[in-house]
Amino acid sequence: MKTTKTNRNSLKPLFRRGWGVLLLLSLISCRQEVEIPGPEGGNVGQPEYTGYAGFFLLNEGNMGSNKATLDYYDYTTAQYTRNVYAAANPSAVMELGDAGNDLKLYGGRLYAVLNGSGKVEVMRLNHVDSIPYPLPRRIGQVDIPNCRYIAFHEGYAYVTSYAGPVDTDQRQQGYVAKVDTATLQIVAECVVGYQPDELAVAGGKIYVANSGGYLYPDYDNTLSVIDLATFEEEKRIPVAPNLHRVRADRHGQLWVTSRGNYADQPARLLRLDPATDTVTDTLDLAVSNLCLAGDSLYYCGQDWSGGATTPTNGYGIIDVRTARPVTDRLITDGTEVESPYGIMVHPTTRDVYLTDARSYTVPGMIYCFATDGHKAWSYPTGDVPAHFALVPRQGE
Repeated sequence: MKTTKTNRNSLKPLFRRGWGVLLLLSLISCRQEVEIPGPEGGNVGQPEYTGYAGFFLLNEGNMGSNKATLDYYDYTTAQYTRNVYAAANPSAVMELGDAGNDLKLYGGRLYAVLNGSGKVEVMRLNHVDSIPYPLPRRIGQVDIPNCRYIAFHEGYAYVTSYAGPVDTDQRQQGYVAKVDTATLQIVAECVVGYQPDELAVAGGKIYVANSGGYLYPDYDNTLSVIDLATFEEEKRIPVAPNLHRVRADRHGQLWVTSRGNYADQPARLLRLDPATDTVTDTLDLAVSNLCLAGDSLYYCGQDWSGGATTPTNGYGIIDVRTARPVTDRLITDGTEVESPYGIMVHPTTRDVYLTDARSYTVPGMIYCFATDGHKAWSYPTGDVPAHFALVPRQGE
């Protein structure tokens, strides 16, 4: 997320985009029968039959415009459908909300974190034979100011918050909200570092990446460690400036991204051992987003180091067992992606899905690349396509 005087990566979805005009769609529903006008869509790719029915894609939208939208891709029909939330919830006046920042599926419910709206939107998935995608029906929301990312563990959702409004002048520490997924009530809060972003659960702990994105040029550089049993912060581990992503691989190791300070401290990808809370490996890679599949870490990134006005794009795969690069090429057919933003890897086929935010003010694109790096298909999305949520097949 890019600004000129603050965190140019972590604030990009908040401040770099143009202010859009909200278009309210007039949609009709029936109480007895589902009669929902089909949103725009098209057939792409080839049908697939694996353990997954499809995936949702959250488009962040432009800050202040309430343009966050949900798209859905159905593997069995190869149908891509845009803006399925508006069709499933015609009475939602402001539609999904403002500035979608994270999306997760848990317990049969879909959770969308809307940063600008200060809420987590909660939806159940209704499967209707006459509708070519599961309907994300709204069931409630959790109000959390300047909320950022979400993780789950044993019936609770954990959501990071910058604690105050979307305002670079604020200086307070952030917190993690603990939400009971049965009641959608906040049951506890734990103060962490400044402007906390992603979080991951590993070994009975919650690890929170503190960015300090509002403190430019003196970013936070710590990873907060919260004990799950007591929900209290145990310590903060110095790692690197301006942290963003944190993920746990299947071996229990943590992968953390640092965006650096855009001057003399470059962006990096780091591996941390939770047993010792020390960084064991550092890779000089600018990682904007990543996805873990087996022992492979797939990443995409834009490097803004050295005060660059135009970023350098990069992609690749890291072997999580050795922390060594496998390849720095995910695209081999010459397809050009202007602003790589979101990434997902199919657990079975290992197809790679990349999103292109383009200029951050116009509709983006989603690309599907086969394992050989050749494009299988592409399709236009909403503004700033970013976050994926795989949907298992019913009964699996």
